[in-house]
Parts: sequence; structure tokens; C-alpha cells
Amino acid sequence: MTKLGQWLLTLGLLGGTWAGLTFDALGLGLPESGRRLLWPLPAYLLVTFGCYSLATVGYRLATFNDCRGAAEELQAQIREARADLEGRGFCF
Repeated sequence: MTKLGQWLLTLGLLGGTWAGLTFDALGLGLPESGRRLLWPLPAYLLVTFGCYSLATVGYRLATFNDCRGAAEELQAQIREARADLEGRGFCF
């Protein structure tokens, strides 16, 4: 199963459970206060997911490793290309 399939299955199960509890489709007889808590639950989950995503991206950005060897190699290639182009008449 692909990652998209897993996400869609999970969202479908959560959405079905939420709809069943909110609209009392199963006849569980939830009190009104319980149903009032369930109505904004998708919005709360969306905000929580957004906060988690921002925190994850921020953490990954803060702990991103530099590749000094690759950077030095790239700088050497840039110097070589610049010298080659200057030899062909380009000026920087």
C-alpha cells in the first residue's frame, strides 16, 4: 500500500468515526456536551497537524548537516569554469 493510500485510509476511518459519533448514527446516545466537543475536532486536529509540521521542518532545518567536502569541490569547479570562460572572452 502506498503512503497516499495509508493517509486516505486513516483519514477515511477518522472521518467516518467522527461523523458517526457527531450525528449519532450508531445510536450511542452521547450527551449534548460530548457532541459539542466533537464538532470542532477536525479543526483542532488540522491546527495540531500544522503545528507539528512546522516544528518538524524547523527542527530538520536547524539540524541540517553541511557537507564541507562537497562545498569545496563545488567551489573548485566554479573557479575552474570561471577561468575557462575568462579564457574564452567572458569577463566577470
